[in-house]
Amino acid sequence: MTRETASQHRPTPVLFHRAWAIALIACLTIVAAAAFAAMPGILIDPLHTEYQWSRGSISVAASVNMILYGVIAPFAAALMDRFGIRRIALVALSTIVAGALLTTVMTEVWQLTLYWGVLIGAGTGSLSMTFAATIAGHWFVKRRGLVIGALTGSSAFGQLVFLPALAWIVDHQGWRPALVTLSLTAGTMIVLIALVLRDHPADVGQRPYGATSFVAKPRTDEGAARRTVGVLYRSVRSRGFWLLAGAFAVCGATTNGIMWTHFVPAAQDEGMAVTAAASLVSMIGVFALVGTVLSGWLTDRFDPRLLLVGYYAGRGLLLAGLPALLGPDAGAAIVSWVVVFGLLDVATVPPTILLCRRVFGADGAIVFGWVNAVHQVGAGAMAAFGGFTRDATGDYGPVWLLAAALCGVAAVAAFRVGRTEEESGDGPESRTDAPSESAGA
Repeated sequence: MTRETASQHRPTPVLFHRAWAIALIACLTIVAAAAFAAMPGILIDPLHTEYQWSRGSISVAASVNMILYGVIAPFAAALMDRFGIRRIALVALSTIVAGALLTTVMTEVWQLTLYWGVLIGAGTGSLSMTFAATIAGHWFVKRRGLVIGALTGSSAFGQLVFLPALAWIVDHQGWRPALVTLSLTAGTMIVLIALVLRDHPADVGQRPYGATSFVAKPRTDEGAARRTVGVLYRSVRSRGFWLLAGAFAVCGATTNGIMWTHFVPAAQDEGMAVTAAASLVSMIGVFALVGTVLSGWLTDRFDPRLLLVGYYAGRGLLLAGLPALLGPDAGAAIVSWVVVFGLLDVATVPPTILLCRRVFGADGAIVFGWVNAVHQVGAGAMAAFGGFTRDATGDYGPVWLLAAALCGVAAVAAFRVGRTEEESGDGPESRTDAPSESAGA
């Protein structure tokens, strides 16, 4: 249960709304956390060479990381409601730093799974798209779709900022200095969060951006774990949840699962240098930021279901054609592919978040956390499948074709979201408690 309590503050007139400073700190935090998601793709070959571990066993650690990243997210959203965004963000970043530093002294493959898979997976999962959704939900009424797009796009931007430099460090200094660099970055964000981030506009006596009246800080009486599980229990009885979750699982499988984990080693198989391959992945991050911000703008104005259909269909066509484009050189064809794929890469997030909120009302952020958990299960499954397929066949070709086919399935599922509820009278249009997103446009 969530009930409103009287605030100890009154709104004060300001020239600059603090919501934008909060959004900036959240963006930098997501950038720092997202940099860790880019590392498995450039760690596979160095770890395979140094320890003689199979690519499949290394991919298992990446898979555990992705799955836990998703599973922890809905609990993190509820914990942020209960204990505050700032506290949970500080704990999450501290966990990430500990996992990264421990990874540098590991000697067994199970330690990679524990340190990278469990600790870093839990930490980065707490600072994922549910973190973005919670920040946007607390601090913004207007421009919510745009802010969600910018924050979720900053995840790909984090890979843009760090990946080429990390690839250079790995190539010239080794993989351990690269992890130390990331640890220092996360440590810097711990300081900034402690100084700047606040949980709710009421904490500083302001209204959410675009609100016409003061909004008291909600107080959550229900335990975080109980609420999270309760929301899951209620939402899984909706067909809309499974359509959203199934489509988003394909999103995870075709981005984190293969692109971020296996694109670099797949390009290396074709003779491309690791720095060139990493630069292509970073270019995806550049255009993912542009595409996600644009998608957030479009989501404020058009049917998010139709946007998802277009995104998944386009991604499927691109993945089907990728095997023919990979080669030793980063020519115009593969660069053009990277640009278009980047525009579609994280564009699915804003319409998915807004559909969760439209269908499930005030529980939308936690529902999206569970949908994102399924996203990461899809990512983890494809990461492991890609590694074992490469070990067994010596080729990534079947992985790209399977991913393309799954995108077609996701496009169909996205088109059905909401339609089944409308037909049965249980959809967002029939709910009186579902907030209107158009107010945020």
